[in-house]
Amino acid sequence: MKIIDTLLSPIRGRPPVVSVVRLDGIIKGNDRFSRSINLASVAGRLEAAFKMRHSQAVALLVNSPGGSPVQSDLIAGRIRALAKEHDKPVVAFVEDVAASGGYWLALAADEIFVTPASIIGSIGVISAGFGFQDAIERIGVERRVHTSGTRKSLLDPFQAENQDDVAYLEEIQSEIHAGFRKWVEERRGGKLKTELEPELFDGKFWTGARGVELGLADGIGDLRSVMRGRFGEKTRFRELEERQGLLKRLGIGSSVRGSQGSMSGEIAAGLGEGMLETVESRALWARFGL
Repeated sequence: MKIIDTLLSPIRGRPPVVSVVRLDGIIKGNDRFSRSINLASVAGRLEAAFKMRHSQAVALLVNSPGGSPVQSDLIAGRIRALAKEHDKPVVAFVEDVAASGGYWLALAADEIFVTPASIIGSIGVISAGFGFQDAIERIGVERRVHTSGTRKSLLDPFQAENQDDVAYLEEIQSEIHAGFRKWVEERRGGKLKTELEPELFDGKFWTGARGVELGLADGIGDLRSVMRGRFGEKTRFRELEERQGLLKRLGIGSSVRGSQGSMSGEIAAGLGEGMLETVESRALWARFGL
């Protein structure tokens, strides 16, 4: 039915339409102060994109250095479910970067296009933090921790690193990494050129041009040129945008309730979290020189 609609659209005098969803930012679990990508923030736009009448395809504009593997998996799963339900092709266009969780999202598409200078890949799992045990000792702070389980304070940043804890973390990372690799192999199949790059699944990342050679992407191209080449020069693009209030656009949150005093506290908390998120976001983007 979709093929018939595509062929008949020019005859009916209706220009082809491609619905567009932008996936831009770090991938992070939902909270009211977050401006990042998560299922709650994109689910409505995805639903609308696939339900859009007369659209020939859904295009994903991906620009993400990664983040939460859980949210990456949830969003990718929702995209595949909607694609199957509405029988519409999905094409991903990588802008600056689709790395780690960002590449996980791009894999939900039937095809992936990049620019020659895009960054793509980083198929791996990372955990980073700091150790503050010497700092609190210098300033004379005594920390008191009481647990009902011997491993409850696992990887506590205010205690010396325990190698048993590190080994346990590595087990969890290996399990998540195996799931990521399985998803890549499932979506890219025989297109991957592991013989050209033995470290394909070791967390390295490449330019878009090299990613095409390795089978991580299908070709070089941007949204307008690829889609108009496929559906015609009259193809129109309808981008679904997230509706945000002023506070959320500022990174403060979209729902502030209560008295004036509690509202001030809410705004202050939001500003604090917004600053922390900015630092976290900059650290992720900086890995790729962005």
